[in-house]
Amino acid sequence: MTEADAGISETAAQLAAVVERLVEVLRRLNSRDGLSLTAASTLRRLDRGGARRLTDLAAAEGVTQPAMTQLVSRLEREGLVSRGGDPADGRVVVVRVTAPGRALVRRRRAARVRALSGVLKELPLADRVALAAAAPALDRLADLVAER
Repeated sequence: MTEADAGISETAAQLAAVVERLVEVLRRLNSRDGLSLTAASTLRRLDRGGARRLTDLAAAEGVTQPAMTQLVSRLEREGLVSRGGDPADGRVVVVRVTAPGRALVRRRRAARVRALSGVLKELPLADRVALAAAAPALDRLADLVAER
């Protein structure tokens, strides 16, 4: 292993540990609206990336197709998503987020922003600047991981 590879491995280990802690913290900051983490993630994915095939959603969320079918049925009953056929292939189910689903995603994010803002105020300015500078790189990292 080269020195550069060792540095990347160390950075990856540090980042993995911090992200694990942040996930735990963000779970506590989630609104208490009865939406499961998988349901919230599915809505965010549809909001961010547009309509998706049911099978693609299941793979992206790391659940079985029957589990995703059940989740989408519940979200559809609640008016948060709609599903329909793919014009190119009638056997394929395509899921879309609805306006109420988008609004829920926005409300949940706004609540998390309010909670994080209160915590960020307690950090020194240098830490807040460092976090703001790291945000674009973290977003690109998330995109790379999501593509796999």
